[in-house]
Amino acid sequence: MSGVYARRIAVVAASAAFAATTGLLTAPTAQAAMPTPVSASTARTYLSELTVSAEGSSDGYSRDKFPHWITQSGACNTREVVLERDGTNVVQNSSCAAVSGSWYSEYDGATWTAASDLDIDHMVPLAEAWRSGASSWTTAQRQAYANDLTRPQLIAVTDNVNQAKGDKDPAKWMPSRAAYKCTYARAWVHVKHYYDLTVDSAEKSALQSILNGC
Repeated sequence: MSGVYARRIAVVAASAAFAATTGLLTAPTAQAAMPTPVSASTARTYLSELTVSAEGSSDGYSRDKFPHWITQSGACNTREVVLERDGTNVVQNSSCAAVSGSWYSEYDGATWTAASDLDIDHMVPLAEAWRSGASSWTTAQRQAYANDLTRPQLIAVTDNVNQAKGDKDPAKWMPSRAAYKCTYARAWVHVKHYYDLTVDSAEKSALQSILNGC
């Protein structure tokens, strides 16, 4: 793990810990979208800088090693923050649960009016991160990664589409909605580069192909 990354995630972890233990006085500002990933040209540069390595083992992996969803503000956990951010006219109850609203799933183009139909997808899945370098992180670092609202890492999408994606990388799965594939590849590379995660050769080739067409 690089020194730069270690410093980055230490700050993220400290911020998450502060929010979780003290509670924030104001909720995060609604963005109505996942944070914008880097441009295609920057993503191509970032991709060239990633370490290419055979995917690591899943031995020892557990979602419990990436604690989520943590408290972000008051009664609101990360899932509820993303649902409010990514939806339209979202109404939350006193427990911060989304009781009404509308959500457009960028992956498949479906629109939903029940929060139960949405999963919060980790752009770079937790198991994929584990096999790409996160197995050596501390639990606090993995918690920061699993709840990252600053990078384009979390997005509300159709639940069964997210389940079909599972822990697959772009060589094995891409959103069915063609108009989103470029954004998806940019976001994937943005997250992997920020967290100094590796890519395997097939994954890199798939990403290069998509980004070259952006």
